[in-house]
Amino acid sequence: MRERFYSDARLYDRLFPAREPAVDFYRAEADRQGGSVLELGCGTGNKLIPIASDGHPCVGLELSPPMLAEAQRKADERGVELDWVQGDMREFDLGRTFDLVIIAANALLHLHEASDLVDCFRSVRRHLAPGGRLVFDVFNPSVQMLAHADGVRRRREALSFVDPDRGVVHVDVAETYDAAAQVTRGTWYFSTESEADVVDVPLEIRSIFPQELPPLLSLGGLRLVERFGDWSRRPFTGDAAVQLCVCESD
Repeated sequence: MRERFYSDARLYDRLFPAREPAVDFYRAEADRQGGSVLELGCGTGNKLIPIASDGHPCVGLELSPPMLAEAQRKADERGVELDWVQGDMREFDLGRTFDLVIIAANALLHLHEASDLVDCFRSVRRHLAPGGRLVFDVFNPSVQMLAHADGVRRRREALSFVDPDRGVVHVDVAETYDAAAQVTRGTWYFSTESEADVVDVPLEIRSIFPQELPPLLSLGGLRLVERFGDWSRRPFTGDAAVQLCVCESD
C-alpha cells in the first residue's frame, strides 16, 4: 500500500512541502556531527539535498523508485552531487559506515511490526561509524486523535494545495485505528474544484508510544541519548507533537 501512496513523487511534494524548521534541524545535526550522512526513507530529498549542499557526503536510501527519480532530478537541478540507493530500511548493506544516519518525516512509521523496527535499528547500528549517531523524528501519538479515527471521511483543509494543471486540490481522509496493531489505516482522497476523487490512495501508519522507543532501540543495539519535543530542541513532554530522537550505539 505504501508504494501506491508514493508512486506520484510530485504530488507528494505538493502535499508535504519541505518545512524549514525540520530542514534546519537536520542540517544542524549534520554540521554538529560532521562527516558523512545516510538518510533512510529519503523520499524526494527534501532534507538530504540541503545537507549535501552544505558539503557533507550523502547517501539516500529509498524504497520507491519514483521518489528516487524525483530526488535525482531535484539534485541535478540544484547541481548537488550525492548517491541514491533503492532499498529497504529494514535490511540493507551499503558496505560502509556513516557519521550520521537520519530517518525524517515519520518514515520510520511505515514499519508496522516491532521486529521490523528492530531490524531497521540493527541495520543502522551496523552502518554507524565510531561516535556516529542516529537522529529521527516520529509523531507523538495523541489518544484523542487516535480515538477520532472512526472511519468517517473528513476534509483536511490544512493539506489543500495548488496543482499547476488541476488548480486547487482538496484532501479528504477517512481512517480507522487498529489498537492491537497500533496502526492507523486510512484512505486519502484528492479532489479538485471540478472533479471529486481524482486520486484515492491507502496509507497505513504505525504509532510508536514514547516508552516503547528505548527498549526497541536497545534490541537494535542503540540507546536514546536525547529526545526533543519540537524543532527548537525544547525538552520532550507528554503533550509534544513530535518525538525528535538522538541515538548512539549501545
